Amino acid sequence: MEDEIKGKAREIKGKAKDAIGGMTDDPEMQVEGKIDKAVGKAQNALGKAERKLDDEEDEDERKR
Repeated sequence: MEDEIKGKAREIKGKAKDAIGGMTDDPEMQVEGKIDKAVGKAQNALGKAERKLDDEEDEDERKR
């Protein structure tokens, strides 16, 4: 769950950087924002996958 939270936070930070870069005509900040958004989405997806695997392992253990 930690990766999900960190990923979502990074994604939000990236959206803000991208928007600020657009408003201030700073293409470098926009690129940083887009990268942060992409990395955040990936980290969030990783966290969700890890949580799903943990849930499945817990369910398998309860069935035993």
